[in-house]
Amino acid sequence: MKFSYNPKGVCSMRMDIDVEDNKIRSLNVIGGCDGNLKGISKLVQGMDVDDVISKLEGTTCGRKKTSCPDQLATALKLYKEQSAE
Repeated sequence: MKFSYNPKGVCSMRMDIDVEDNKIRSLNVIGGCDGNLKGISKLVQGMDVDDVISKLEGTTCGRKKTSCPDQLATALKLYKEQSAE
């Protein structure tokens, strides 16, 4: 299932995520810290959605209460809610 998420409180503007069998097939992030987000995209590819959520949820960026990794966890939690319906 492909879906998009608009992160809040971070530099990135959109996350396009493709999930199949509860594993992340691909992640493309628009905006934000290009190199870091490309690296995160490669690292999470093939990972279980629940593992990504547990590893990234709560990550902060500087003085912000969130970060792009934390927003990815939020997006994946939303995905889980929507796919359960």
